[in-house]
Amino acid sequence: MKQPLGVILAGGQATRMGGGDKGLLPLGSRSILSEVIDRFEPQVAGLALNANGDPKRFADFGLPVVADSIAGFAGPLCGVLAGLDWAAEQGADHVVSAAADTPFLPADLVPRLILAGGTQGLALAASPSGRQPTFGLWPVGLRDDLRAALDGGLRKVVQWTQRHGAGTAEFPDDNQFFNVNTPDDLRTAQAML
Repeated sequence: MKQPLGVILAGGQATRMGGGDKGLLPLGSRSILSEVIDRFEPQVAGLALNANGDPKRFADFGLPVVADSIAGFAGPLCGVLAGLDWAAEQGADHVVSAAADTPFLPADLVPRLILAGGTQGLALAASPSGRQPTFGLWPVGLRDDLRAALDGGLRKVVQWTQRHGAGTAEFPDDNQFFNVNTPDDLRTAQAML
């Protein structure tokens, strides 16, 4: 398998944080998103950001911004689909997704997902606390199937990935997938940094 592209999922509404873009919140002297990019970009052949609304707010990062093609904040699978559509335009076979609010994501995320993806090339990450459905390896060849599932109302990542025999990449540390959802989480992330 050639090196996949990456998509950072930042299309949510951040309701528990009071709205806005969690990835743009400060963490140490930088933003959460800067930390995510630094860990993720070396693992992929190219990187895009999935976000809705005005893409100019992310201009400083120098990444292409791809919006959901399905309206109404329909969840992370819509961000994955946006990433798959972008990857198809680039001629890529696979995309790896990661969440914009997880500043400690594994430095070996992509190779371990590729190993777990097997012949299908589809895998989700898991840690001791369970599956991490926003971290996955997704084959571009399944994008039309995913679009049809989303159009049919499917919103659960695991429901769709199980249909297609997704592998699981096990990671030993829950902290690698620590995500900043609340102001308390941001304080915890500052301490972890």
